[in-house]
Amino acid sequence: MRIGYARVSTVDQSLDLQLDALKEAGCERIYTEKASGAKDDRQELQRALDTLREGDVFVVYKLDRLARSTKKLIEVYEQLTKLGVELVSICDGLDTTTPTGRAMFKMIGVIAELEREMIVERTKAGLQAARARGRNGGRPKTDAKKVNQALKLYDSGMHTVSEITEMTGVTKATLYRALKEREKNNSTAS
Repeated sequence: MRIGYARVSTVDQSLDLQLDALKEAGCERIYTEKASGAKDDRQELQRALDTLREGDVFVVYKLDRLARSTKKLIEVYEQLTKLGVELVSICDGLDTTTPTGRAMFKMIGVIAELEREMIVERTKAGLQAARARGRNGGRPKTDAKKVNQALKLYDSGMHTVSEITEMTGVTKATLYRALKEREKNNSTAS
């Protein structure tokens, strides 16, 4: 079965061009969505992916309708591959039902991996250069006094976590981490 997915970013954009192309490509079922590609929780995309079965072909008008980043695109493709589903992108001329199409997609994956590795290298080099100048990377440590104050407010039961974070400037994550650490220390001591 050929299943299509069409997406536009805003409600005032039209899906007509994509729908016509997907119908012409032989899609028997088409899922449509009006949502930003940056959103990871696109319900219709998930419904389309859940519908796919081994031997199906998933068709999109362009790859950027499916994913905004190469990383996300690779993730979706890996999900399709595990299901035994092929991918066709009409405008990009990509068709993984052919050996050339599969090779092209693997090249996209290799380029994405290279890009990730180069980012890691640049980040490491930047941190090393900063350390050489006496600066440490990462977030500044949260003031221990503020964390203790947040813990006392939490223990009092008189404030919500949101109120505590607002009053102390301690983030929710830091507060929960401190609570977990305290719990771990208490269970070790007993």
